[in-house]
Amino acid sequence: MAKAIVVYYSRSGNTKQMAEIIAKAMNEADVPTDCKSVSEVQAGDLLAYDAIVVGSPTYYGQMAGPIKQLFDDGVSSHGKLDGKVGAAFSSAANIGGGNETTIIGLIGAMLIAGMVVQGDPQGDHYGPVSIGKPDGRVEQQCRRRGLRVAQLTKRLCR
Repeated sequence: MAKAIVVYYSRSGNTKQMAEIIAKAMNEADVPTDCKSVSEVQAGDLLAYDAIVVGSPTYYGQMAGPIKQLFDDGVSSHGKLDGKVGAAFSSAANIGGGNETTIIGLIGAMLIAGMVVQGDPQGDHYGPVSIGKPDGRVEQQCRRRGLRVAQLTKRLCR
């Protein structure tokens, strides 16, 4: 059976809340999913998962340092994430605050690792974004992303 992890960094709790919503949706879609702070995860731990969803607050239009460090530490096992499903999400303080550039940075790292990243023709195309505390729209987008990642993972892990 396919299994997944949602890894996040959160200082305010907003990104953590998004992570929990995504992980819950994936679990409800029958893909066992762990939800962990980046401080609880080592790069090598990711090898045990079929899907890896990463969330970060936006810092200067980019992912937070601890998330970048996780990707940097993965260099020692480069190529071993090839074919795994990836997805990203972000939170920021304001509109135009760099959410999409943060997500594109996360997706770029996943693509370099050989991961499979699915866009979404509806809603938040690159991944869920929140301005401040997640509201109803963000919660809906997080549930949708969790469901879509779970469905893709099940298709690829038959």
